[in-house]
Amino acid sequence: MKKLIFVLAMLLPMSVMAAGGGAHLDKAEYDLTDKASLQNGAMLYMNYCLGCHQTQYQRYQRTFSDLDIPVELGQQHLQFTGEKPGEHIKNAMPIESAAKWFGAPPPDLTLVARVRGADWIYTYLRTFYVDESRPFGVNNEVFPEVGMPHVLQELQGVPSKTMEKTMVDGELVERYVGIKADGSGELSAAEYDTAVLDLVNYLVYVGEPSRLESESIGRYVMLFLLVLLVLIYLLKKEYWRDVH
Repeated sequence: MKKLIFVLAMLLPMSVMAAGGGAHLDKAEYDLTDKASLQNGAMLYMNYCLGCHQTQYQRYQRTFSDLDIPVELGQQHLQFTGEKPGEHIKNAMPIESAAKWFGAPPPDLTLVARVRGADWIYTYLRTFYVDESRPFGVNNEVFPEVGMPHVLQELQGVPSKTMEKTMVDGELVERYVGIKADGSGELSAAEYDTAVLDLVNYLVYVGEPSRLESESIGRYVMLFLLVLLVLIYLLKKEYWRDVH
């Protein structure tokens, strides 16, 4: 029961968590038809997220198939502990140990995009900043007092809240201009935003792997219903013609 309560608490609706952080959510312009983006997102997830966060309701084989990744390449570059392609995407982190290390076990991310929303995840991963008062030395504008380290810091660099001096009514004042990295990361600011968007794209896909197929079928169903409606209307007029 305690584990269930924790999972529900971690998966609060996006609006509640966003309101708690008081941060504006940036729009995540993801594209589920962009296989290159999804493949890069899968690579980022496997390398930077899977160590703590499982997607235990998704199988490797389904990911490889949907993202056009040959099984041999998928096993070589996206599976690191000898799992079979048909297995679910899990890690070996003991829940009890994780709770001690992080204060609570890291939540499963299979449905995180459906619960929190793509915009929330996109903004969250781009709003970590240095805060020496926190256990891992970072905080987050969207999720204040976050218990997670900034795992993408080697890509982004060290991010800090930045103030700039500007003239206001003839006086030089400092104003907050957002979070900026120090340039020590492997990626530029624009490249980092793209990488985060790829990761978000992948998490959106994992939350509903059949989404594109469902949308395609849905269009045909709607077309069929419209045609059926016309036929039923004509049948109704023919049936009641002698009556009226």
